[in-house]
Amino acid sequence: MNSQDLQSNATLKDVAAAAGVSLATVDRVINGRPGVSDKTTRKVNDAIERLNFHPLAAAAELARSRPCRFAVLLPRGDNRFMADIADNIRAQAAWFRARRIAVEIIETNVFDADTLAAELAALTGRFEGAAVVALDHPRIRAAIDDLVESGMAVVTLVSDVPSSRRAHYVGIDNIAAGRTAGSLIGRFLGGRSGRVGVVTGSAALRDHAERLFGFGQVIAEEHPGLSLLPPVEGRDDPQQNRALVARLLADAPDLVALYNTGEGAAGIGAALADAGAARRILCVGHELTPDSRRLLLDGTFAALVVQDPGHEARSMARVLRALVSGRPILPAQEQIRVEVILRDNLP
Repeated sequence: MNSQDLQSNATLKDVAAAAGVSLATVDRVINGRPGVSDKTTRKVNDAIERLNFHPLAAAAELARSRPCRFAVLLPRGDNRFMADIADNIRAQAAWFRARRIAVEIIETNVFDADTLAAELAALTGRFEGAAVVALDHPRIRAAIDDLVESGMAVVTLVSDVPSSRRAHYVGIDNIAAGRTAGSLIGRFLGGRSGRVGVVTGSAALRDHAERLFGFGQVIAEEHPGLSLLPPVEGRDDPQQNRALVARLLADAPDLVALYNTGEGAAGIGAALADAGAARRILCVGHELTPDSRRLLLDGTFAALVVQDPGHEARSMARVLRALVSGRPILPAQEQIRVEVILRDNLP
């Protein structure tokens, strides 16, 4: 965190302005008083969530807690979605500072089990809590378990390791996200037959594997005219994805659709443009980034299945603080939604 990240805490007035209601209405919602419609209550609660507003939380926290440190392990590289999560974490500097929490973002190679396990081991004794975008691998499970055994609160972020002793997973239901992508491709194709290519970051990342599983379920159950090609792994790298898709196009002349389970959309778009296949091959991918936005706008991608990086960053912070301080986690507040973005509803 640097001084540019520091900002004042949100106030009741800020919440009222964001929700478009009066201060009195915000006060009634916060204190559970009657006389506010469900629609207005939702608007106020949404504003509270966006602004990370916690009335009197800072003073109460300072009175009863000691300083603590959180580590957040994110993929190194050009993954714009992960960069958005990092940016949203930095934007919470005032929230962390008011609660005497120091946060260190550590970028590493999450695709390599040895590298990631070594980074996790190095956290021991330095932090009270950690969030990690985790590879689902025996060494990573063991490293997480060792951290928990040492007394650290550990959560997984975006990609889970459910067989580990991690305390909580912050992210979407990735099987549902994959099924959503499968339904979109099947419906957009409108009964056409042919082969469907899949570009994935890594089958060892559980979010990608679960998306692929859900996607395959829907294609097999509901669209018998479509056959899935074996997935190709590009590690979310645009250049690798470009080469992989160029090979798919050359090897499968009956290719009708492409599904990208992760990042690197720019490479897929470039390969389709190189082959003159943009807008002829139906494409569905994940996450709204500058590259995927451009490809959605020009028609290369038909739809994106997305999650809110801001919600994930805020949820990660709340969950770690709750675990370290012994407070309850509110499941409804921490549920990350699966959303569909088309060119027509781009935010």
